[in-house]
Amino acid sequence: MIKQILGRLPRKQSKSDHQNNSSDVGGGTSSNSVLYNYGNKLPVASVLSNGSSKSLNNNYEPLPFFRDVPSSDRENLLIKKLSLCSAVFDFSDPYNKNAREKEIKRQNLLDLVDFIISGSCRLNETTMEEIAKMVSANLFRTLATRPTPAPLSIEGLDPEEEVTALEPAWSHLQLVYDFLLRFVASPETDAKVAKRYIDHSFVLRLMDLFDSEDPRERECLKTILHRIYGKFMVHRPFIRKAINNIFYRFIFETEKFNGIAELLEILGSIISGFALPLKEEHKLFLVRTMIPLHKPKCLSSYHQQLSHCIIQFVEKDFKLADTVIRGLLKYWPITNSQKEVLFLVELEQVLEITQAAEFQRCMVPLFRQIGRCLNSSHFQVAERALFLWNNDQILSLMAQHRYAILPLIFPSLEKNIRNHWNQLVHNLTWNVRKMLIDMDQDLFEDCQRRFHEEETKAIRIQEQREMTWQRLEAVAASKAVSNELVPVAHLRGSNSSLKASSVSSPFVILLY
Repeated sequence: MIKQILGRLPRKQSKSDHQNNSSDVGGGTSSNSVLYNYGNKLPVASVLSNGSSKSLNNNYEPLPFFRDVPSSDRENLLIKKLSLCSAVFDFSDPYNKNAREKEIKRQNLLDLVDFIISGSCRLNETTMEEIAKMVSANLFRTLATRPTPAPLSIEGLDPEEEVTALEPAWSHLQLVYDFLLRFVASPETDAKVAKRYIDHSFVLRLMDLFDSEDPRERECLKTILHRIYGKFMVHRPFIRKAINNIFYRFIFETEKFNGIAELLEILGSIISGFALPLKEEHKLFLVRTMIPLHKPKCLSSYHQQLSHCIIQFVEKDFKLADTVIRGLLKYWPITNSQKEVLFLVELEQVLEITQAAEFQRCMVPLFRQIGRCLNSSHFQVAERALFLWNNDQILSLMAQHRYAILPLIFPSLEKNIRNHWNQLVHNLTWNVRKMLIDMDQDLFEDCQRRFHEEETKAIRIQEQREMTWQRLEAVAASKAVSNELVPVAHLRGSNSSLKASSVSSPFVILLY
């Protein structure tokens, strides 16, 4: 009876039993290692840092190549390889732990890429689910950030020099990206089935990776997202909206996103496929997103791709030229000369494909801005503005509307000839002046006459202003000697006389 009662009590574990149970659970694994058990399958995801798991070492054995197994066993082998490749290793470890397991994974990823390229097995729904799990486990992670610039040293290290943060796990990530690209592009991949796993959440997380510091990763992402856009038609509106949201956040909030140029390259291909006439949503995308992208300070890093997209819109609908030019004038830089040069380059490209009717709508504010650029003290800005006259299409538009344009730019040309410090700008201005004389000598002489009249008038006004101030100073000096109140001068127009009135303070002069 006593033995039966004692047999029901919980037995205290021995030291050997405790060690066996610990090894079954994954003894020897570091505290930040994560293992997911999927029955008889290999671990689907394991994040390893400084130490390696004994259970992982026991299970992480090389698998045979697809070419070495019968066709009937390849599907099961594919599932095993995908599960094995879902283990994620820490490549930032200076001691290169798990080197054997890393090489096994790399060989299996290479075999998976070759298998997808061969197309020797049809991909069913179960396989696609495992592929999505493996890709998600490897790619969707916290991105590495750019190192903080080092302070200026004795050797003269530039603290503002950008340092690109390359992804340490690129030897594995490159193969995963290659596998995903082959999977999306494979004719064996049924888009109707794959869209359940390559869904909106997957695409959104994939687009977040465009903020990676590694340009190699962004290039892979660009190709893959473009293929997804082409194959999964159901995702097209969502992808365009997601890109739009990234641009909004970049323009109006952060001004920091590494993949703007790559996303614009994708948009360049998308815009070229827009059907005519353009939908209203596409025109709104141009006005609300494409044009405001000229605002950030880092425009130079993606200007080439942005300019290509803008040109695509104008080529699709020539009536958008006026909208684009006025948008450029709205965001025209004031103190950033390098951005101003980029604006002038893009402006020339837009004007090359602008029709006369659209040019006429915006030519007055446009050439007022060009006139300011001609007088820029930064020689590259003035030089780039003068180069506009070397373009035959732009010169033709100017000739058609010379009566409106020449009076706007003539003062700037004359000021350049008299005062600009750069000899090249000086010579280019003389060349433009000669072209305008050949275009219409009578109009040029009329502009020259009016310019001299206005100049003479301005000199006369300046002289009258100086005389008025001299009279004010004389009156103030005479009153200061006798300690009397200083009269207030009411100046109305250039010919107004001084009128005295008493004020409460001897030091106040009001000018109207």
